[in-house]
Amino acid sequence: MSTTDRYRQFFRSSPALLVALDPDGYFIDATDAWLDRFGYRRDEIAGLRPQDLASQASLRRIVEDYLPLLRRTGRLSRVPVDLLTKAGERVGCLASAVIERSADGAYLGTLVGYTELGEEADLEKNFTGLYRDTPAMLHTVDRDGRIVHVNERWLLKMGYRREEVVGRLVTDFMAADESASDQQTVSDIIAQGELDNEPRSYQTKSGETLETLVSARADRDYDGQVTFMYVAIKDVTERNRAERRLRAAFEENARLREELERERDYLREEVQVSMNFGRIVGESAALKKMLAQLEAVAQTSSNVLIHGESGVGKELVAHALHSRSPRADGPLVKVNCASIPRELFESEFFGHVRGAFTGAHRDRVGRFELADGGTLFLDEIGEIPLELQGKLLRVLQEGEYERVGDDQTRSTDVRLVAATNRDLEALVKQGDFREDLYYRLSVFPIQVPPLRERDDDVVQLASHFVERICADFNRPPLRLSKQQVDLLKSYSWPGNIRELKNVIERAVILSSGKVLRLDLAMAGIRGPSATARREPDDAEPPIMTEKELLAMQKKNMLAALEVADWRVSGPSGAAKLVGLKPTTFTDRMRKFNLTKPRRGSGRAA
Repeated sequence: MSTTDRYRQFFRSSPALLVALDPDGYFIDATDAWLDRFGYRRDEIAGLRPQDLASQASLRRIVEDYLPLLRRTGRLSRVPVDLLTKAGERVGCLASAVIERSADGAYLGTLVGYTELGEEADLEKNFTGLYRDTPAMLHTVDRDGRIVHVNERWLLKMGYRREEVVGRLVTDFMAADESASDQQTVSDIIAQGELDNEPRSYQTKSGETLETLVSARADRDYDGQVTFMYVAIKDVTERNRAERRLRAAFEENARLREELERERDYLREEVQVSMNFGRIVGESAALKKMLAQLEAVAQTSSNVLIHGESGVGKELVAHALHSRSPRADGPLVKVNCASIPRELFESEFFGHVRGAFTGAHRDRVGRFELADGGTLFLDEIGEIPLELQGKLLRVLQEGEYERVGDDQTRSTDVRLVAATNRDLEALVKQGDFREDLYYRLSVFPIQVPPLRERDDDVVQLASHFVERICADFNRPPLRLSKQQVDLLKSYSWPGNIRELKNVIERAVILSSGKVLRLDLAMAGIRGPSATARREPDDAEPPIMTEKELLAMQKKNMLAALEVADWRVSGPSGAAKLVGLKPTTFTDRMRKFNLTKPRRGSGRAA
């Protein structure tokens, strides 16, 4: 007996369910055990292939999954199949296969072994159906990280056909930012044998990125080596997007809440200021003329430029204009142009976006945006830097602006009321103020008269302040005597309403009982027709001690501060009034311990 015959006899007598296939996949031979189990004679299997015996479900897997994998790797290990006997009985098996090659690598055939599952075959069938039809994305990879099975859900979500997937590395389908680094990670996972809800990003055929959570478990052989990894993928792309949208909404809500709180605080402060200003007090002809102008322009949308000396009540006139206008229900936003650092002017007016400059940690609403639908009051308009005046003019002409650091054009609808104690026409001639902006602002000028032109109003204003300040300080009401009335009328009040109000407040503080100590409050005032008459020009000046000289200097500085509303520098500052440098004036303020008192209420004009 030849060696080939002995081998054939040995093969056929094996108790295992084995078949031998030629290079084209047709049966060459089978063990007697296989023939007995499937009910065929040996001459009947010639011209048949294993897939000819397979159930419909297994046939698809054999053609689409197993044969491509076998051709590529040269082996199969324990893959589930259903074969039908000659009588039509379904036999559930696990199939393993290996390709046989000659010494020079020629393809000789394939040896396939089947392990019958018996009752486990039903479970395997149910598992197979579940695997294919589950709504989860499932795939199986071999020990090299190549995909051997995918379910329909995986193919649907990723947009591929099965033949485009099976046999490729799983990393081929990961997002570009992960695939380069994940090959080693996949190898580590296969060696480890498990994975639990690990975030991974996959890329669909159309280029869309899927954000997923991946779990995996290993199938091992008898030696404990991983043969396959069963991988389940949960698509969390929409959930993550919703979470990001929610986080962004929360952040935006927090930003808006903070912004609204700032606006609320600002408007609350403005309301308080408005309440403290009270009503416009006076019956003089000069005041009535100004009020007639105010009433005439209040109902229009024209820009208004309020002229007047420091302390005459220009801000109160702006409040009155707003309250009498159709925009009274909108905001009245004030900007003191003299108090804004030059580098922050644009941000103050137009706002900025986060990161626009150092320290811009969040978006900020500008005054134009805050005043939308209302009135914007620009006090001390003459202090606006020349380089910003063009941008201000653009907003007035077009109603459009951009926040600092942002290219988005925003619209605003504001009525502009400006105020100044400077000669803007002179500034225009000097080249320090734009002529076109000046004419745009001064559509309707209003001149607020100084208190020296309102002699008939001084006593009425003083009585008003006494009443308001006593109420604010919880003091019993005080009254002005005839002598005090004469004293008030004898002074020219260069500091105007502000100086009068400060004197009355000081008098209330110094008073005890029901007597208003106006004499003490006006003791430090130097000016024409004050508490004492001026000495004749030829009179010999009094000799003073050093202490008296210092006291006089202190009183003079205090009077200048009150007239200038405690502003030290600038053309109308206290230092300018007394002829000192601002630094020298500040040093003497510290020397005399001069500090700005708490501002009371009860403003009026």
